[in-house]
Amino acid sequence: MPPLRTALLQSSGRPGSVAGNLKVLDEAATRAADTGAGLLVCPEMFLTGYAIGDQVPVLAEPADGPGAEAVAEIAVRHGLAVLYGYPERDSGEDGPGRDGERRGESECDGERIYNAAQLIGPDGTRLANYRKTHLFGGFEREWFTPGERPVVQAELAGLRIGIMICYDVEFPENVRSHSLACTDLLLVPTAQMYPFQFVAESVVPVRAFENQMYVAYVNRTGQEGEFEFVGLSCLAGPDGAARARAGRSEELVLGEVDGELLSASRAANPYLRDRRPGLYTSLVRADRS
Repeated sequence: MPPLRTALLQSSGRPGSVAGNLKVLDEAATRAADTGAGLLVCPEMFLTGYAIGDQVPVLAEPADGPGAEAVAEIAVRHGLAVLYGYPERDSGEDGPGRDGERRGESECDGERIYNAAQLIGPDGTRLANYRKTHLFGGFEREWFTPGERPVVQAELAGLRIGIMICYDVEFPENVRSHSLACTDLLLVPTAQMYPFQFVAESVVPVRAFENQMYVAYVNRTGQEGEFEFVGLSCLAGPDGAARARAGRSEELVLGEVDGELLSASRAANPYLRDRRPGLYTSLVRADRS
């Protein structure tokens, strides 16, 4: 199985302009495809912009909405898969039954809105849709409902692909759940801001190493409303090394996801074999007082 060349689009696009962001995406897909990339990963809320405030309910759309159709057309035209972030208006799919969900402050006229990420295949098929499970800060809690499915996966190029969004990856149990579900490549669109750049620099490579997977962590960059995004997108390997690393400005970086290296690393690294789950039951107790 040949390595999957993966392109990381570090960009804040055109906040508030879906058309402008689709143009940025199309241009990036052209460059990525020209290098032989089979997957292009965009940041959190890339379709609309992150710091869009009361435009969230205006620009939110279902998982099969016009934005998904436009991204699918780009994916097909360039022959590569695309992972993009967007605000999802509840369409009743790609999530647990309504009885299993929490109601949050983000309900608008009875509808829920999720901070979501969707993977579109190179043939335009919608492969997976994920809703952010751990919301960060007052802005996100005001506008979004947390998702309830921690592990969402799809198959691509012989690899098992998992999806998380930003803050989700900072919870070790979250990533370990993907490791136990045999995720090979974890895609993490993010809107990681100052002063938390150590997450991109240190936490993400450690998550890749301790869980024996690749992690593609793709950030926004520059000032957007009250937020200053730090860039530093990376593709971290199962050896804990950053196989590709962006700086602080807008750029497209590329790295290889090598299935053979992943298999060899998993055979050599004892972490998952040496686990003793019976000792960790306190991690799931509701009351630890």
